[in-house]
Amino acid sequence: MRPRPPINGRGIFTGTGLIITCLTATLVALIFPIWSYADRSGTGVDVLNAETVSTKYGPLSGLDREFVTKVRLAGLWELPAGQQAQQKGTTQAVKTAGQHLIEGHMFLDERVRDVASKLGLELPNEPNEQQKQWLQTLTAAQGVPYDRDFANILRLAHGKVFSVVAQVRASTRNSLVRALADDANTTVLDHIKVLEATGYVDFDALAQDMAAGSTPPLTNSPAPPAPLADPNPAIPVTPATPVTPAASPSYPLPPPATSPPSPPDQ
Repeated sequence: MRPRPPINGRGIFTGTGLIITCLTATLVALIFPIWSYADRSGTGVDVLNAETVSTKYGPLSGLDREFVTKVRLAGLWELPAGQQAQQKGTTQAVKTAGQHLIEGHMFLDERVRDVASKLGLELPNEPNEQQKQWLQTLTAAQGVPYDRDFANILRLAHGKVFSVVAQVRASTRNSLVRALADDANTTVLDHIKVLEATGYVDFDALAQDMAAGSTPPLTNSPAPPAPLADPNPAIPVTPATPVTPAASPSYPLPPPATSPPSPPDQ
């Protein structure tokens, strides 16, 4: 019987074997992340945004869903606020602003319900608590104080929404949300302009509240801004005349949204 040859340290434990083993481990480490996330692209199940889900209209982010909800909520309180302004406003400019709120949110509410249905999103059926308080404040006010509260509360609320619309429009990858943001941008800007045309918006208080991130005031609304002194009394200053709205019947609050159908299989 021949004796076995002595072990000489060759095989995978040699220097060459260790180098090959290390290179293989490195290659596996590089390939694994690509494999593990390759089938998740666009679904949101990734490190960038864990709240994003896939739809046939493009990825739908958490911000997108929040925006759709806010568009619906805005209509649930601003549309009745517009109806109230046409009844209680003491100036034609306030009544004009109310008419714009009605028309704008009738349009947006129809759009947002269609978008929510296609994306399988459930919408709220009533304003949130803060919005209910704003409506209560406007309901309790009368005369010029009502005009002042209406202009300042609605103007500050629209200013906050305006920045959200811009953020969504700039970042969304969903085609339905992008189109809704375009419509919301046009509508909100129109409302901002007609509210400012009432002459009751206190821009100093508005800038302070926006900078502080506060909500529209519920009490002690700022007084109408005092007219600027005319540096040349010989030249008369003619204020801008608001557009007179056409007569229209009373609009009902948009019907509550029913549970949308389940989204189609992707």
